[in-house]
Amino acid sequence: MFWKWWMVLALMGSLLKAGDKPNLLFLFADDLTWRAVHGLSGEDIETPNMDRLIDRGTTFTHAYNSGAWHGAVCVASRTMLQTGLQLWRAKDAEPRLRAEWVAKNRLWPQRLRAAGYRTCFSGKWHLGCDPKPVFEEIRNFRAGGMPKDGPKAYERPIEGQPDPWNPADPKHGGFWEGGRHWSEVVADDFEVFLGKEDPRPWFMYLAFNAPHDPRQAPAEILERYPLERIELPPNFLPVHPHRKAMGAPQSLRDEKLAPSPRTSYAVKVHRREYFASITHFDLQIGRILDALDASPEGKSTVICLTSDHGLTCGEQGLMGKQNPYDAAVRVPFVIAGPGISPGRKVSSPIYLQDIMPTFLRMAGAGIPEDCDFQDLKPQLDGGPGEGRAIYFAYMDRQRMVQRGSDKLVLYPQAGVRQLFDLEKDPWERRDLAATPEGAERVRELFRELQSEQKRMGDRLDLTKVYPDLGVGR
Repeated sequence: MFWKWWMVLALMGSLLKAGDKPNLLFLFADDLTWRAVHGLSGEDIETPNMDRLIDRGTTFTHAYNSGAWHGAVCVASRTMLQTGLQLWRAKDAEPRLRAEWVAKNRLWPQRLRAAGYRTCFSGKWHLGCDPKPVFEEIRNFRAGGMPKDGPKAYERPIEGQPDPWNPADPKHGGFWEGGRHWSEVVADDFEVFLGKEDPRPWFMYLAFNAPHDPRQAPAEILERYPLERIELPPNFLPVHPHRKAMGAPQSLRDEKLAPSPRTSYAVKVHRREYFASITHFDLQIGRILDALDASPEGKSTVICLTSDHGLTCGEQGLMGKQNPYDAAVRVPFVIAGPGISPGRKVSSPIYLQDIMPTFLRMAGAGIPEDCDFQDLKPQLDGGPGEGRAIYFAYMDRQRMVQRGSDKLVLYPQAGVRQLFDLEKDPWERRDLAATPEGAERVRELFRELQSEQKRMGDRLDLTKVYPDLGVGR
C-alpha cells in the first residue's frame, strides 16, 4: 500500500507544481518596427494598448533580428525562434524541420507541451513544416507569409493619377478575405482558446499578419490618418545609392510596392496605410488584454509582445526589411505579468528570439544545450544585462555589427563601408566611415564583426573585399 500512497503524493506534488506555472501568451506582429509604437518612439501613431502593455511590463528597448538568408526575412526570424538556433545554423536546420525537428518534438511549442502545457496557435506560420503536429489546438492557420494581393497593390500611388488600391475596400481581398479582417480573427481565436476549460497552464502563439502589406484597415481607422497628418521620415531619400549591391533592387517584391524614385506623396500614402494597419492591430491587442483582465487566468499570465522584424516604409529610399537600418532590424519587445517589474525599460541589447529560452525557463521546461539565445531572467530580475554586440546579415549582400551606439554596415558587393553613431544620429544620415575619427572605430568594429561571424557560423570572408580592415579568420 505504501507505494500507492507514494504515487498519490507524487501526483499531487506534480499537479501543484504545474499549477504554479504561468500561462504564456506570445503576441507576434509582422513588419512592426519599434518606431511605430508611440510608447517607444513618441511618433504620432495611435497605439494606446501597446503603450498600456509597456506601462504594465518591462520593455527591452533595443531588441533585434539578426537577418535572413533570402528575401522572406520572416522565415528566417521564425525558424530561429522555433529552433533556438542563430541565423546560419537555423538556415542549415530549415530543410530538416519536418523530418527531424518536428518528428523529435524539438520545436519551441513541443518543448512546452512536454512540460505540461496546453499549446494553442492562430495566425501566420510561414515555416517549412506543418504546424499540426507542433500545437495541440489550431485555429485559422495561415500557411503563407502574407495575404493575397494583386497587381493593383504595386508601383503605387502616382501623384495626380487615381489610386487603383483602396486599403479599406474588401473587394481587394487580402486581409479582408473570408469576410472579417484577419487581425480581428486572431483576437476572436484568442477568446475561443481562453474560454476552454482545461486545468493545465497554457501557451498561446498568436501570430498576426499585420501590419505586413497589403496594409489594409477599416475606413474609420484610415480616416484618423489624413495625409496632412503624415510626415516624411527625416532620412527620406528618393533612391538608396547602393540598393542593387545591397540586394534591394526595385524588382524585390517589398521594394516594388511604391514607384521608384520614391516621391514624398507615395511615401506618405504608404506610411498612412502602415500606421492605420498598426492602430487596427493595436485595437485587437486591446481586446486581448481586456479579455485576459476579465478572466481569472489574467493574474497568472506572462505576456510577450514583439515582431519578427521591422520595416523601413520609405526611410532611406527603401520600402522593405531587407536592410540593416534601425527601422528594419529593431523591434518592440515587452514582457508583462506576475513578478515582472512594471514600467521598466532595459536598454541592453537582446535578440527577439531570446523569448524562446526565457519562456522555456519560466515553464520549467529546460533550455536545450544547443540553444544560441539567452534567457532574459537576469535582466528581468533587475540586472544590467550583457553589453553584447548585435550582428545582422542578409545573404552575401550585407553585414552589420553594432556595439553600443556605434554601428558598422558593409555592402561587400560594392566594397562599401558605413559607420553611424546612433546616439547622435538616430536616423542614420551621417556616414562617419571616411572621417579621421571614424577610421579607427571602423577597424575596431570590423574585428568585432569577425568575432561575431565566427560565433554565428558565418563563412563569408570579408577580408577579400576589405583587406585593409583586418586579417583573415
